[in-house]
Amino acid sequence: MENVAMVTAASRAQVLSLYRRVLRIGRSWRAQNEHETEKERKYISEEARNLFRQNQQLTDRESIQRCISECEARIEIGLHYRNPYPRPLYLPPMGLATQKGRKLRAQQRLRKQAKPVYLQSHDET
Repeated sequence: MENVAMVTAASRAQVLSLYRRVLRIGRSWRAQNEHETEKERKYISEEARNLFRQNQQLTDRESIQRCISECEARIEIGLHYRNPYPRPLYLPPMGLATQKGRKLRAQQRLRKQAKPVYLQSHDET
């Protein structure tokens, strides 16, 4: 039981550190278009707040690590491309075809497999 508590405490510290880092990035964010800076800053802080609150009840170690990996990936991608919004999801070939039955299920499985780590928290649109 003590080992679980230590892992939970370590995960909590790591998550809080990531949350503070995202909020700091949001406060110092400069958009490529100066007119969009405030809009993008607001998006960063609201997105962080929503996603962290959405996942605060997670207790499974793997789920927590998946969320941490997603957050780190989104930070790096956002800083690299100077774009706070999630990068688009590219569908596999035939991903938009309208089919029924087994082929539709196969396409849905391919879409799920093609979803990168930095978009795991976003629902399919």
